[in-house]
Amino acid sequence: MLATHFTTGKIECGCDEAGRGCLAGPVFAGAVIFPDGFVCEELNDSKQLSEAKRYELREVIQQNALAWGVAMLTNEEIDRVNILNASLAAMNRAVKQLSVRPQLLLIDGPRFRDGQGIPYACIVKGDGKFQSIAAASILAKTYRDDFMRKIDQEFPQYNWAKNKGYPTRDHYEAIRQYGITPYHRQSFKLYK
Repeated sequence: MLATHFTTGKIECGCDEAGRGCLAGPVFAGAVIFPDGFVCEELNDSKQLSEAKRYELREVIQQNALAWGVAMLTNEEIDRVNILNASLAAMNRAVKQLSVRPQLLLIDGPRFRDGQGIPYACIVKGDGKFQSIAAASILAKTYRDDFMRKIDQEFPQYNWAKNKGYPTRDHYEAIRQYGITPYHRQSFKLYK
């Protein structure tokens, strides 16, 4: 089971992103604060869960969180600032949406740049260690998947409903055959 707290006596917020390695679409980030004593044994890194389980847990998270936020940076913003900076900015945007100000951010990954004066701890593979980070990863992933399904209707030939914009063989093949769309990240290597 994942840990419920990094420290005691502070309002902690888990933060994670989804879509960093994709060729198309935005990067999304989630931020989640759980109330003291909240435990959900099923929470885990979103990559370890089935799609159905992620959506089931999204409801649990949104109903039980003290506060939660989801934010994104578009592919144009990613091209402007690079994917690392876009991921960090998305996490900051998600935190700004919270109705409760956290006293400590738990960041999934080795680095962060805080824009709000909130202390933070960077935790490598944190989405497999802390409930709040796992929850943030689930929100980021499911909301990003929703976005990719929506734009798949605009550009069905890229199969985004299935590959979600990741660098799969069929995605590279579609780029070769049809070219790029307004949703592709032009700073990424789009041709293989």
